[in-house]
Amino acid sequence: MVWHALGQRLIREEIRPVIVTEQGVYDLDLVSRVLGRPGEDWSRWRAGGIAVMLDAWIDVEPALAALADNLAASGPKFEPLGTGTKLCAPYRPNRIFATASNYVEHAQEMGTVLAAKSESQPFVFMKADSSVIGPDEAIILPQRAEKVDWEVELAAVIGIGGRDIPVDKALDHVAAYTVINDITSRDLTRRTDFPFKHDWFRGKSFDTFAPLGPWLVPADCVGNPQDLRLTLDVNGTRKQDDSTGSMIFSVAEQISYLSSILTLRPGDLVATGTPDGVGMGTGEFLNAGDIVTAAVEKVGTITNPIRGARID
Repeated sequence: MVWHALGQRLIREEIRPVIVTEQGVYDLDLVSRVLGRPGEDWSRWRAGGIAVMLDAWIDVEPALAALADNLAASGPKFEPLGTGTKLCAPYRPNRIFATASNYVEHAQEMGTVLAAKSESQPFVFMKADSSVIGPDEAIILPQRAEKVDWEVELAAVIGIGGRDIPVDKALDHVAAYTVINDITSRDLTRRTDFPFKHDWFRGKSFDTFAPLGPWLVPADCVGNPQDLRLTLDVNGTRKQDDSTGSMIFSVAEQISYLSSILTLRPGDLVATGTPDGVGMGTGEFLNAGDIVTAAVEKVGTITNPIRGARID
């Protein structure tokens, strides 16, 4: 299969979908008009954006694969978009589910004592959709946050919804994978004004706290999601480096668990946990002027600068 992905770009303040191949980034509207196969509903898919494409993923994914093949065969007929193309977040999920302490060594660096897997289930929290930003967009440090941290994660995007999904069928429900950096204000996840000591929603849901991208890579192009290298660099220095094979609960187990609680919908995003190497482990946190780069093998790389909060 020709490698391909689905993303979005910003052109004259308009967000437009793109198809990405090994040859470059192409305007999906133009390519689908010329190379789309008869009977495919490209006009509706383009008009509705990536959210509509995810709703119709069973039909969209093979159509994207065919476009990628036709692009590869078309030679110089289509020129990829220039290097100045600004990619946006590939889409804005309505629901972001995130799994905590899903790597043993990360739990240890955070001082978290885990039960044996046989006696436990995934611990999932939600992150606000308004925290999503795209490649090269700035992560803004909240004025009252002092310990803002990084977390590279593989994110699974649901393409086929369902309830009570068996583990052995769970990956069939994944449309694509992308990279998420689960930015966290460690000091603001703790509270002393309530008897409830943790507030992960507050610490993780500030605007700009979910860099996402650079695109969506179809699950068939990624293969085994438990055999991918994850890395994160701050100012060019490697901080995190591990494999998704180190997860406690696999991607399939997380999806199955979530579907035992609620009905998963197309477009739902599951952030599957981060390995060790976060700033909390060493007391090093993000500062204005830093550059953070998160990467997942076979999926992509997303880089974001850090900016201080604007004081009016």
